[in-house]
Amino acid sequence: PNAPYMCALWLSALQTGNAGMKRQVTDGLEKMLLGGIYDHVGGGLCRYSTDEQWLVPHFEKMLYDNAQLIDLSILAHAETGYDLFRDRIEETIDWLEREMRLPGGAYASSLDADSEGEEGKFYLWTETAITAVLGDAASDFLASFHLVSPHGWEGNPILVRTGAVYDGRHDTATRALLEARESRTRPGRDDKALTDWNGLVISALASAARYFGNGHWRAAAERAFSAILASKDATGRLPHSVNGAAKLFPAMSHDYAAMIAAAVSLYELTVDRAYLDTARIWAALLDEDHGDGDGGHYLTSSKATDVPIRIRGDIDEATPSATAQIVGALARLASATGDIDIHDKAYRAASKALGRAIRQSHGHAGIFNSACIAANSAKLVVVDDESDPKLARIVKHYPDPRRVDIVIGAGSSADSVSMPGASLDTAHPGAWLCRGQTCLPPVRTATELENLLAGQS
Repeated sequence: PNAPYMCALWLSALQTGNAGMKRQVTDGLEKMLLGGIYDHVGGGLCRYSTDEQWLVPHFEKMLYDNAQLIDLSILAHAETGYDLFRDRIEETIDWLEREMRLPGGAYASSLDADSEGEEGKFYLWTETAITAVLGDAASDFLASFHLVSPHGWEGNPILVRTGAVYDGRHDTATRALLEARESRTRPGRDDKALTDWNGLVISALASAARYFGNGHWRAAAERAFSAILASKDATGRLPHSVNGAAKLFPAMSHDYAAMIAAAVSLYELTVDRAYLDTARIWAALLDEDHGDGDGGHYLTSSKATDVPIRIRGDIDEATPSATAQIVGALARLASATGDIDIHDKAYRAASKALGRAIRQSHGHAGIFNSACIAANSAKLVVVDDESDPKLARIVKHYPDPRRVDIVIGAGSSADSVSMPGASLDTAHPGAWLCRGQTCLPPVRTATELENLLAGQS
């Protein structure tokens, strides 16, 4: 799975109105989530597939893949209403909480592919094994799922749903299989809590909690954020990783970027300005320790003593590059705070990064994506009737990576929201869409808001 390219398609669709680009994302995501690369019993996406059908996985599970899966599935669900995407979000978050959460609330980095010296052994099934667990219910389960042994495959078959019409979850059956699977020898877990990967999953959990109104996911996001925040040193600087009592300092630039983005996502969810205050501190440390003096940033800190050459970190891997994450995080922080200085920093960093990326042939989708966000950043402020949130329900159907969304109740204080060049009337329901330092006149009805957001997407 290549999230930066999928995001590039989605942003291009928003920019051009080409709905076919969104379909490429939703169709591709559907194939992954029905295929063998997804764990249909325990939830979560494997690291990669060895074939173009998403059938045969490398069974390692990475935290960053699943964070990005949640983000993309939210967009896909809002676009299609397809239950598959909602179910996979729920299952994947269940897996995160069950198998990846560490004491203190942060998340472990990965699960190994192997157990007992055999790749995938923990995850594979036979019809005999399934029947032994499910009994008479096995035939119903296997009418929706398939056990596949492709050419050259060694080991037990792979459980997939590729080619079947998705007919909902089989909760009773999968719970029984999951319980039976727990008696097997588990793959090893890498218990390092990497700051940047935790930032990605915090953002995803916060977005899912806001989209679905799930308080448990909000609590999980806040716990993880508090765990990373508590790992800082006496100067307020973050480590790159934490493993038990051991902390690895100094942080990389993408650590700060991912946690700034996480803070903004939690602000969207909670409207608690303390998250923005923390994000401002991290943005200042990012400039101090990683800034190049010309609007860009180095990957490594100026305080690192073991780095002979400082590079920028422009090239995407399975996650957006450090540079891409910095630009995107600063752009979103600028929108949330209304701070023109942060906006200028984001715009300058984007311009410098584009100058480098435009000369490259591949691997820079993240920079183009974040530059698109910086150039088209927006803020939507909604005041709604908390007993009947008609406006908030409309916002849910039009998520946009370029936009920061803030929803507060009618009659509440406006102190938590910065409105550039406009006054916020919290006495009555309404919605204000702002771009840069300019806000459009408010709309007051759900129909007006839907027309406004549909025109933007």
